[in-house]
Amino acid sequence: MKILVPVKRVVDYNVKVRVKTDGTGVETAGVKMSMNPFDEIAVEEAVRLKEKGLATEIVAVSLGVAQCAETIRTALAMGADRGILVETDADLQPLAVAKLLAAIAKTEQPGLVILGKQAIDDDMSATGQMLAALLGWPQGTFASKVAIEGETITVTREVDGGLETVALALPAVVTTDLRLNEPRYASLPNIMKARKKPIVTMSPAELGVDPAPRLTVVSVAEPPKRKAGAKVASVAELVAKLRNEAKVI
Repeated sequence: MKILVPVKRVVDYNVKVRVKTDGTGVETAGVKMSMNPFDEIAVEEAVRLKEKGLATEIVAVSLGVAQCAETIRTALAMGADRGILVETDADLQPLAVAKLLAAIAKTEQPGLVILGKQAIDDDMSATGQMLAALLGWPQGTFASKVAIEGETITVTREVDGGLETVALALPAVVTTDLRLNEPRYASLPNIMKARKKPIVTMSPAELGVDPAPRLTVVSVAEPPKRKAGAKVASVAELVAKLRNEAKVI
């Protein structure tokens, strides 16, 4: 079985995000970028499935600027076999990403597409669901456990009320949650090997997809600063403040 793993290049999670002075978006110039953490989990799960003999090939896919090839190299160092870069300077939004991934899936014919449940830059949490709809495949979102037996994949997913387990016929789309696994660190030998693994570059036009944005960002602003906390001398004073100042009771 072939597994397709989309990986997104985002601002590193350790970096404090800054809004551009003109309010048009988030500052990315000169900022450390890395693979979306949820996608790291997806790559790790794909590699584990291959190590168990349940997958034969892992294809890492990234969409965006030329530097996204670095993100693919990270996936290759973790254990993916080859990469596909759809290079474009367009502002890619979830629907365009889903259409591009659907076009690649129709060509590659994977048995499973596994990707992060959301990207930490926009927190849309929509691409996996849109991709499943476009392909007409079953989906298991927010996965905290995955098991494959024959032509069925069992996904334990995190929902508001606890855990839900669903059985899906392959091919399917699975989106990963934090508790699915802990991604491995790529070893130096694997990083060196990743340099020799192939990455094919193509354009949205070759896939027959128009990546033009459908949504317009009106403005981006820093969240309001929280007021400093205060100590109270008694429970009665706390209740009074909650009732008269905070007005929450």
